[in-house]
Amino acid sequence: MGKELILRVSKFILSLMILVFVITTSNWYPIISSDNIRRYTRSFEFDYIGWELTAGWEKFSLFSIGPAHHLNNFQQRKIIGDYFRLLNTSNKLQRMIAEIYSDPQTSSPEEKALQLENELNKISHLLNMQKHIAESVLQHQISQTLNTLGITDIGIPFPPILFQTTKLPKQLIISPRETITQEKSISLRADITLNEIIKLENDVEENLNYSALVVPIGGISSYPTMVINTMDLRYLLETIAHEWIHNYLSLRPLGIRYASSPVLRTMNETTANIGGSEISQAVIETFYTDLIENIQNLPRTFQTSFPAQKPIQLQSFDFSKEMYQTRIKVDDLLAEGKIDEAEQFMESQRLYFWENGYQIRKLNQAYFAFHGAYADEPFSAAGKDPVGDDIRLFRGRQASLALFIRKISWMYNYSQLRIATRTF
Repeated sequence: MGKELILRVSKFILSLMILVFVITTSNWYPIISSDNIRRYTRSFEFDYIGWELTAGWEKFSLFSIGPAHHLNNFQQRKIIGDYFRLLNTSNKLQRMIAEIYSDPQTSSPEEKALQLENELNKISHLLNMQKHIAESVLQHQISQTLNTLGITDIGIPFPPILFQTTKLPKQLIISPRETITQEKSISLRADITLNEIIKLENDVEENLNYSALVVPIGGISSYPTMVINTMDLRYLLETIAHEWIHNYLSLRPLGIRYASSPVLRTMNETTANIGGSEISQAVIETFYTDLIENIQNLPRTFQTSFPAQKPIQLQSFDFSKEMYQTRIKVDDLLAEGKIDEAEQFMESQRLYFWENGYQIRKLNQAYFAFHGAYADEPFSAAGKDPVGDDIRLFRGRQASLALFIRKISWMYNYSQLRIATRTF
């Protein structure tokens, strides 16, 4: 037992050291250096070093416990269920408190909210204790699934699955106005306000002539990875797996060259999206088989509303196709040098999306630069970019997800993918 523990701790420390210094993330890796933009963002920037030290120490302190290894499937399910119930209660209390403070008819909101705030503090304490055990269970379940899928070389995934649910930083995306490309991406504090966000975007656009957008994100492939706190089990599993794939790729050519071009960024993100979705489905099929039939409508124990989810589509409106067509039109206008016309068109489309239930705050070049890298669906914000088509074709021609990830991870340019899809 002592040797096994030493081996596990050593692997953890080694992978932590490697990934802290060889990190390639889906969300915050800077593509160019630009002090001009940094002068506007510096006071809002997220402290990765502080977060890494705190999260790394917490995970290291709990690493030797390994409770999930000693629990049967029923016990693991109970831990996850208890965690989601506490999270659901916490979310309800936060909404109730927010309603009290936002109701103009409420006098002395501090007094009326006091009991709820005390209850929330108790739940938060319990939730903090429960989440570490729940995270350990999910890490164990995904690790077992990766081994079953053959995405491990030594019986365990490397780097080991290690994540922490947390309040995620927001991401400032910068794109030139005349073309759609992510020229810079900067992580901002999670608590930045909407007023601060709008002012920051306006400062960048007015003073530097860039298209700017601050976006929410679901995860970051730091180590441990950062994952959004959500009750949507499938989305949670997808995000954990997505960010782990980035960790895996960061030790191989595709991930190492993540920031070298927009095409390679798209290859990384689309690979992580495809893998994250398949791994999530495999975990559910292995450990949560009773949820498969109702995977879109999971029991309340395992799912509640999540802001990033798509709303129910209206009968005559297809969001993905509309966004795909919008991107194509914008690309055509920009190619003709009609920047103002392209921006006017995007604003009119934003209003159209809003009328159909998709509350997009801002639709601009930076929006497409960010969302266009996730090209795992035929119709997306990527428009006519052929990279997504090639990756999906390449995945379809591989006998397994493991083979797909292993092969694509050693690619370091788009030409290799093009050759692989045309010489099969």
